[in-house]
Amino acid sequence: MKNLLLTGFEPFLEFPINPTTSIAQALDGEKINDYNIIGEVLTVDFKQSGKQLIELIEKHKPDAVISLGMAAGRNCITPERIAINCNDGPVDNEGHRPDGEAIFEEGPDGYFSTLPLKEMVARLKEEKLPAKISNTAGAYLCNNVMYHGLHYAKQHGLETPSGFIHIPASHALAVEKPMPSWSGEDLLKAVKIAIETL
Repeated sequence: MKNLLLTGFEPFLEFPINPTTSIAQALDGEKINDYNIIGEVLTVDFKQSGKQLIELIEKHKPDAVISLGMAAGRNCITPERIAINCNDGPVDNEGHRPDGEAIFEEGPDGYFSTLPLKEMVARLKEEKLPAKISNTAGAYLCNNVMYHGLHYAKQHGLETPSGFIHIPASHALAVEKPMPSWSGEDLLKAVKIAIETL
């Protein structure tokens, strides 16, 4: 049995609920295809989140890594194509606000996801779940964590499939802050389908 590291994030900014938290927790210990799922929740902290992901990779030595994040305002599942070597955006949960600094000074400008993005989108659409590839993971914590994972794999010569998937808000969050949203059941189903493509 192979291991898949699946990470979500804690709530952040003005969002009291982050659906990726419950998805990572719900799938922890599940078995999907040939993968045993290891679900973990990361902090929203520019100085710690990437390090946490690396520590989890070194601890579990997963055969695949998928990180999840919520993209408020998006209405479909969006696997990310690229992570850029840049921290920028609003404050994190510790009050730190970066200003375009490099994630790794010696790192390349960007890394492409090594997940099967086209296959993921095709499978999701077959199941009548809206999906498309995204060409921007932003420059906030989602991009930061994606870059950390891909940089680590490159530096250590790993062929581990690794990447990031943004999901819409849940209905529970949209009740608190109106925005496009999906049911928790459909969000969970979408992540399972994405994993099945590996």
